[in-house]
Amino acid sequence: MVTQYGIKYAVNLITAHFGDLVAKVCECLLRKGPLTLQAIVRSTELTSSQVKNSLLVLIQHNCVQAFILDQTGEHGDGAKQSTQYIALFDNIIQRWRFPKFLTMVSKKLDKQCAELLEGLLQHGRLSLKQMFDRAKSGDDVVQEAFVKLLNAHFIERCPASEPVLTNPTKEEEAARKRAAKSGKILEVQETLEQRVVEAAMPTEALRFLFATETEPTADGGKDKSNSSSVTPGEKRKHDALESEAECGATDEQVVLWRANFDEFIWCLRHKACIENVRARFDDGAVIVFGAMLEATRSAEKKVKTENSVPLSLSSIYEEVIKSEEGRNITFDRVRASLVQLSCPPFVKAANESYSVDFKKIIELAQNEEVESIVLKRYGRDAYRMFRLLSNSGHLLETDKVADATFVEKKETPIILYKLWKDDYLQLEKLQIGVKQIPFQLWKVNKNTLKVHVLDEMFHAAFNLSQRVAFELEQEKELSNVLQDKRVNRLRKRLLLESSQMKLDDAIMLFHDF
Repeated sequence: MVTQYGIKYAVNLITAHFGDLVAKVCECLLRKGPLTLQAIVRSTELTSSQVKNSLLVLIQHNCVQAFILDQTGEHGDGAKQSTQYIALFDNIIQRWRFPKFLTMVSKKLDKQCAELLEGLLQHGRLSLKQMFDRAKSGDDVVQEAFVKLLNAHFIERCPASEPVLTNPTKEEEAARKRAAKSGKILEVQETLEQRVVEAAMPTEALRFLFATETEPTADGGKDKSNSSSVTPGEKRKHDALESEAECGATDEQVVLWRANFDEFIWCLRHKACIENVRARFDDGAVIVFGAMLEATRSAEKKVKTENSVPLSLSSIYEEVIKSEEGRNITFDRVRASLVQLSCPPFVKAANESYSVDFKKIIELAQNEEVESIVLKRYGRDAYRMFRLLSNSGHLLETDKVADATFVEKKETPIILYKLWKDDYLQLEKLQIGVKQIPFQLWKVNKNTLKVHVLDEMFHAAFNLSQRVAFELEQEKELSNVLQDKRVNRLRKRLLLESSQMKLDDAIMLFHDF
């Protein structure tokens, strides 16, 4: 979901990385949705050349996707095709997470892989030749790192430059009309964004394909000419570049590669789930849970998978003992851990099979995050009231809230009104009886609350990013000042950046997971 402060945050990231001109084009697309080149020129009042160059930068860095909208006439007229551009909000906010991605690759693979990935993150898209040319290491080392990243799905082929989309469905049109009336950011835009991304994505067989075979000769054998006259590194480079030609790449159409953000978010989602389990259960349960994630990962087709595929007890045990720490766990201990994990239902059991309930884990983590915000901002009494209403899931009268939370009845409506005013509660007023006595009923609407909390988080992230930028400017100005003042500034900035990282973890919980 894209909120108002989410857009501000995304535009701020683009401004910091690419300047005001590119950010203006990006903001136009984020606020207005897909537009043609001419429409962007009219909306931004920039020249056609400025808009084109800005779009090229945004496309190069995977922040905008071009697509062709195939519009068939209502009365059987000929189809009209127009190239439109849509901002990819999810990809834009990933730019703040690049340090997390590099750290992950360094730990899971090696430093050489991290260096290769860093080049892709810096430049957005690169061909194999460009990767070889900019690398400090030999070609054979670079190709080995490339293959490791590809096998781990941390990199992928770039999407099609202009996929063709048909007219929006009736459901999308209806949603768009409702959105125009409400004046809010709509899910219809997200639906269209998802359709564009899916249409542009290479097929699964091609997405992670890297062939190194040389072309067949006229007599049917492999062309191995000149293979003995080149060094192993040059031969690897030659084969790698030939693989681009085999998959349809020419001088005009070179195969480009980019970071696969989905894979990184998958890993971070799994890590968050494991940490959630670790906070509630012992090490044995954590090992069993981690083994289940590892065994079912390949079957997950999308990041926001609600449930893993089911596994038998034997399959889980087989996966557990693959790790060094899991070899000390007995079969019965695995069974006992699965019983533990079923309450709360992080793992669901059915017909002697077990599956991970991702949806439940994420929902519990989201609830705890919101409850912690309420506790810090409004105090313990408000926290107890909010928790009661959140867990009940239905409307409760003011007096019942007071009785259940042991809060003074005079204070209860005051606290509830504060929460309602800040959009944490939903209020319904009823009049009952002949005298029409007013009753106030309260509840937590988790769907609208999730959007509100996410918008608050984007607001905080926007403010933090601006404050960090200010501190950096101050550090530059104080370069010739006393050492103590410079150290204090540095300490303050590092604290702000640490807060940014923690806040981004919370944003991922509500937006990406």
